[in-house]
Amino acid sequence: MTSKIAFIGGGNMASAIIGGLLKQGRQASDILVVEPFAEARERLARDFGIQALEAADARLASAALVVWAVKPQTFREAATAVQAHTAQALHLSVAAGIRSDSIAQWTGTERVVRCMPNTPALVGKGMTGLFARAAVTAADRGLVEQVIQTTGDSLWVSEESHLDAVTALSGSGPAYVFYFIEAMAAAGAQMGLSEAQALKLSIGTFVGAAELARASTEPPEVLRQRVTSKGGTTYAALCSLEENQVKAHFMQAMEKARARAQELGDEFGAA
Repeated sequence: MTSKIAFIGGGNMASAIIGGLLKQGRQASDILVVEPFAEARERLARDFGIQALEAADARLASAALVVWAVKPQTFREAATAVQAHTAQALHLSVAAGIRSDSIAQWTGTERVVRCMPNTPALVGKGMTGLFARAAVTAADRGLVEQVIQTTGDSLWVSEESHLDAVTALSGSGPAYVFYFIEAMAAAGAQMGLSEAQALKLSIGTFVGAAELARASTEPPEVLRQRVTSKGGTTYAALCSLEENQVKAHFMQAMEKARARAQELGDEFGAA
C-alpha cells in the first residue's frame, strides 16, 4: 500500500487500525487524521508520530481511502466539512448503525464500504464484518481487506441488513464474553479462590476454549458434549443453565442488540 489514508476521528478503533498499519510498514506521513479534541491529537502524536488536523481541510484530497471512525450521532456533521475534499476517495465506515445510503449521500460518492469491527482489534484479534455497495470495485475491496487485516480477521456479507446481526454478535460480543468472565470469576471467588486466581482461571478458560473451537473441525455442540459426562460436574452446571433458560434469554438479548443497531440507522441516518 502506498496511497494515503485519512481517518475522520482518532479514537480507539482508529488507533487500532493506525497501529496495525504502522506495524505493516506504512509510514506515519501517509496517514492523515482529523480529530477535533486536543488530547486525542496529542496522543496520536505521542503514540504514532502522527500530526492530526483539528479540522478538515484540502490536505484530505490526497487520500485514496477515508476511514470514518466517528460516533453515529456526529457522522452527518463531520461529513459536511469533509465532503468537499474527498469525493474521489473510497470511504470505509466503522460507525455502528449508519447505513450506506446515508453515507453515500453525505460523502457524495457511491464507493462506500461499511464495516463492523470489535474491540479485540486493539490487540490484533478483531473480528470485522464488511459490506460493499455496488460501485465498490474488486481493487477497492482488496484495499479495505489490507487495512482491516491489520486488526484481525474479517468476512464480507452480501446484504447490508446482515451488518445489524454482525453488530449484535461480534460487534457487541466482547462485552458478553467479559460479562461471563466477570460472573465466572465472581463465582470462583465465592467458592474460596482468591480474586486473582479466579480471574486467571476464567480468562484462561475462555482463551483456551476459543482456540480449541477455532482449531477444531467439529461444531461447538460436539465439543460441549465431549466435556459433559452425564451425572458429572459439567452436566450439573449445564442442567442449571438450561433450567434457567440462559441460552434462550441470551439469544433474546442479542436480538435486542440487533434491533438497536437498526434503530441507530433510523435515528441518525439521512432523511
